[in-house]
Amino acid sequence: MNSANKITLQGDRVVLREATPLDVTARFALGNTPEIQAMFGADPAAVRDITPEAAEAWVQSHIDDAYAWIIEAGGALAGGVRLHTINYSDKRAQIAIGIVDPDALGKGIGTEAMQLLAAHAFDTMGLHRLGCRVLDFNERAIGAYEKVGFVVEGREREAALIAGKWHDDLILGLLAQDLKR
Repeated sequence: MNSANKITLQGDRVVLREATPLDVTARFALGNTPEIQAMFGADPAAVRDITPEAAEAWVQSHIDDAYAWIIEAGGALAGGVRLHTINYSDKRAQIAIGIVDPDALGKGIGTEAMQLLAAHAFDTMGLHRLGCRVLDFNERAIGAYEKVGFVVEGREREAALIAGKWHDDLILGLLAQDLKR
């Protein structure tokens, strides 16, 4: 599947759609918020302003990846979500999500995006299991994953050094029958 064949996934408040070059301007306008970048594992004190080239590269990575979508809420770019490390033999994949609009945080947008993508992975792609990793201090993301049905299956101790402090990486999993729609 290439980007031209990417299916749009429609929810009540969220649309997962293919990226287009027009998204570069929106991604650039959202910038790099230190709080958000810390949730991705960056040192908040070291976060730099986004460059036009970085915004273009972010969008292009979504265009090039057949399993990456733009998260749109209220007609605006809110972030991105993707499946990766897809293993059709074992019917599993990893899921990654990033809300990059600070105004979209805490409103259930990430939860709905994950529900849409998980339903697509299970119902359309025939997968059985999704996994993800999240830093232990990212309570908002952990709560969103749990609302979708993910459970904490493990912990990689002191896996990330952020701003001079070690943090654990939580390993979460979701089975098809556990998806909360």
